[in-house]
Amino acid sequence: MKETKTVSGSPETRAAMHEVMAAFEAFKGANDARLAELEKKASVDTLLEEKVARIDAAVGSAQARLDRALSETRRPVLEAAPSGGFAATSPLKGEETKSAFAAYMTGGSTVGLELKAGLSSGPSSGGYVVPPETERAIERRLMAGSPMREIATVRTVGSGVFRKPVSTAGVEAGWVAETAARPETDPATLALLEFPSADLYACPAATQSLLDDALIDLDEWLAAEVEDAFSAQETEALVNGDGTNKPRGFLDYDLVEDGDQAWGEIGYVASGAAGAFPVSNPTDRLIDLIYAPKALYRPNARFVMNRRTVGTVRKFKDGDGNYIWQPAQRPGDTASLLGYPVTEIETMPDIGADAAAIAFGDFQRGYLIVDRAGVRVLRDPYSAKPYVLFYTTKRVGGGVQNFDAIKVMKFAAS
Repeated sequence: MKETKTVSGSPETRAAMHEVMAAFEAFKGANDARLAELEKKASVDTLLEEKVARIDAAVGSAQARLDRALSETRRPVLEAAPSGGFAATSPLKGEETKSAFAAYMTGGSTVGLELKAGLSSGPSSGGYVVPPETERAIERRLMAGSPMREIATVRTVGSGVFRKPVSTAGVEAGWVAETAARPETDPATLALLEFPSADLYACPAATQSLLDDALIDLDEWLAAEVEDAFSAQETEALVNGDGTNKPRGFLDYDLVEDGDQAWGEIGYVASGAAGAFPVSNPTDRLIDLIYAPKALYRPNARFVMNRRTVGTVRKFKDGDGNYIWQPAQRPGDTASLLGYPVTEIETMPDIGADAAAIAFGDFQRGYLIVDRAGVRVLRDPYSAKPYVLFYTTKRVGGGVQNFDAIKVMKFAAS
């Protein structure tokens, strides 16, 4: 069972939110002055441009701090289910397993641990399955550190390949009179999507003195050590991965002009200018992107882009002169663009020629992340003496599961 903490009103979150709002108010004043000078003189003073850029960077930094604070509050607390899964063991057995794993981490004892052999022979090809508490600690930190895990569907499976049948064309229906014949309708067209898991690994190191320290929590230590490495590699793959020994990112699929795409392709809306937004009415292109997905995908939709692209759209206004980007108004909320939440993912491409720098849609319906149950650790006290290395592997897969739910903006004239 997965629960989410609801402490969004913490002092840290409120302070970060107030900082964002104050910085954005300063940004609006400076940018309004820049726009007024541009309209009056057809050029802008260099010092004013630098001031706007400086305040914009401050808004971005404040927003990043707020996002980190919100990620902390959204970390899931994974509890053992009353039956089945990892919770099937008794508390006594769980304590025994944890004790056995601690003995393995600190001294290399393998008594009471389950060995998962690799494809090749020899001790270097395998590892020991971590206790459920350690796996949950790693999952909690990955959820907090990976933006894609916050917005996509995450599913834990017991096999190396998860297969999901999907309907690419629905069952046909028709109207008939009460006593009229019921002709047979065409059945649904099904496709089988496959999401293979690939090994994601990290190799944190520790001294023997650190491991012998009775005060250290080995579960949290290992989770903290692999968090940055795992989340960085995951985020890159879930956006841009080619599917070879890694998940397939949503930008790796063929991009076809919206309305002409087939199943297996992502529809795009052109920005209207090569490598940029059009000079006049750039907000209109974002509105076009919002209405590219069908209505059923818009209620839970969001924008996805990197912070440099956010810095560009933050300067845009609507027809009434209101800024279309707005900071969070309440603790627990995120920044919004035209009323839709914005998720910043640094591995999204920058605005450039033919770049798909902005995505929009319901990512929970559109993208699936597959976790293969079980994290393995192989202790290596020999390769980097006096350090002890812990070769840690987790199997992760991913790909688009609904091609209608995600659209992108391609920065091209058409």
